[in-house]
Order: sequence, then C-alpha cells, then structure tokens
Amino acid sequence: MKISILCAGFSKPHVGWVAIDEFAELLAHYFNADLLIPTLLEPSFIDRLLPSNKARYKPLETEGGDVLIVVAHGPTDLVLINSIPNCRKKYKKIFAWITDSYFYAGFPRETSSYDAVTVTAHEDMEVVKDKFGIEVFNVYQGADCLRWVPNNTNYIDRSIDIIGFGRMPPSYQNALKKEMHDAASPYLYLHSPLGAIVGPDVHIERGMLFKLLHRSKISLAFHLYVEPQGDRPRSMMVTSRWFESLLSGCVVAGHRPISRMAEDILCWPNATVELPANPIEAVDKLKDMLENVDQLAHQSKINIYNMLMHHDWRYRIESMCTIFNLPIPSLLKEDLDKLALKASQFQ
Repeated sequence: MKISILCAGFSKPHVGWVAIDEFAELLAHYFNADLLIPTLLEPSFIDRLLPSNKARYKPLETEGGDVLIVVAHGPTDLVLINSIPNCRKKYKKIFAWITDSYFYAGFPRETSSYDAVTVTAHEDMEVVKDKFGIEVFNVYQGADCLRWVPNNTNYIDRSIDIIGFGRMPPSYQNALKKEMHDAASPYLYLHSPLGAIVGPDVHIERGMLFKLLHRSKISLAFHLYVEPQGDRPRSMMVTSRWFESLLSGCVVAGHRPISRMAEDILCWPNATVELPANPIEAVDKLKDMLENVDQLAHQSKINIYNMLMHHDWRYRIESMCTIFNLPIPSLLKEDLDKLALKASQFQ
C-alpha cells in the first residue's frame, strides 16, 4: 500500500508543534511513506490587498498513491491538500489527524474533500460531521515515549525542583519567581524562555527540553482558562506539556482541564495535583510537596509507567490503522511490545 504523509510543521518549525511533527515522522517511518512538506508562497500584491485570500503553496511533486494522511496542527491545515495538484484524483483515500480541533471556525470548505478525519476531543466530532458530512473519529494526542523516556531512574539526581515551560499564568509565575529566585531560597525554579520559539533550532533543542524535564521534580501545567492571555480560542484539551512532563517522570501540578479528554487521559491516581487558586498558597503547597521526596519518587514511576502503557504515539497509530482500515505495520507491532517491556521497568 502506497501511503504519503503531509505536514506543514517542518516548513516553518514552531516549538509548540514539535511533538506533532514527531508524530508525522513516526507515521512516515512505520508506513514507509513519503513525508511531504509544503512550501508556503509569499503573498502576492493582490493577496496583501485581499487578506481573506487563501494561502498559496508551491505545487508538490508526487505521484500519489493509495492513501494520503494529513497531520494537521489545527483545522486550518486541512487546506494543505491544495499544495498537491489534483490531490483528490491522485489518492484513493484522504484522511487527517487534527490536533486543535476545538477551533471550529478554522475548518475550511476543503474539509468535505476528506474521506474521514480524527479530532482530539469527543465534543468536536458531531460539529465536524454535521457541517461537512464526513466520517469523524476521536484519536487523542500522545508522545514518543520510546524515544524520550528517562534512562536515569534515580530520583535523587533530579536537581531542578520546579519547571514551568510555555504559557504560565502571570500570578503564579510572579509568586514563584519572587519566592524561589531569592538567593536565600533553597529551591530552584526554572521557567521559560528555555530556547528557540521558531526556526530549525526548535527540533535541535527538543532534546534539551527533555533533559531538563528528566532533571525536574515538579512540572507546572494549567488549562487555558486559567488567566487566559491573548485572543486565542479557549479549550479544556490536554496539551503536549502534560504528556511530556508525565513521560519525563515529573509530578504535574497546576490546574488540570475539566473535560472527558482529561478524565480519559489523566486516568491514574494522582496523575495531577491541583494547586490552590491563591498563588501564594500554591507556592506553599509546592514547597510542602518538595519535602516529601519519597512520595514524589513513587509518583514519578507511576507517571512514566502509565505514559508507556497508554499514551505513546504508537498506540494512536494502531488506532488509526483500525479506524482507516490500514494494515498494521510489523515494525509497529514490534515497538508496541517494546513499550510494554520498557514499562515493566517502572512497576
């Protein structure tokens, strides 16, 4: 079966989408597929006059095949099929896996050209199905656990007490900095910016992030309704930071999303720790947690085990094979066995 993977992330890398780009790479690896990367053309004079004009791409050269899978950062990426001339004629089936599917306004008319898509929240399924008349399934996000699982399981070696990367609620950020950056404080709080935001370095620095997480005891994570910033759509989705932190063996503290997605994904005891609404009280609770090293070490192993057993991208690929009626690659089966074997080390 001839399969192609289409993903825009590698053309303009962004640190917030590296995990999704890794998923595209894994799909290409297991299906022995071409990884197609579209090139966005600079807007013409007319495009600048008419900002509603659609993005234009340099035509991708491909012979097509049996299946095209679009790995979409959000619904707007579904227009990527326009980068392949006569795309619908070149592929027998066209599918998509969509990350930020809660952004309903971003679904373009091209959505109806797909045979089926997957969304990351159950709540988004009917909206897309009703509007575009295509099959819609639910497949959650994940992480490349085999690649990024910690090698050092000695919790005593974790020298960073708390890490906060990416978007942080300002009040919590200010309280933590005021308390823990003081020279008299015994605690180390490491926070963003941790590296490049855009450009090719975000892929190079991916390993740096995980090395920092592997050396951290507690990782902070807050859902998008906690002190929202900017005008981006709000959601209760479980984003990459939860997967990356739990896989790294951090104890995750903050405010978990209130959603079916969160209940399904963060399903083991103490997968997250809720902090008080008052940031000063939250800092005190974090300090209390840091005093109980044995409990943190125990939870660390539980978190890694559950990530390896439930939330690796390879499980998502297996689900997509079932949903889209694709053969399960033998190499994928072998690596699923490796996940179970690796998980047994953390029981």
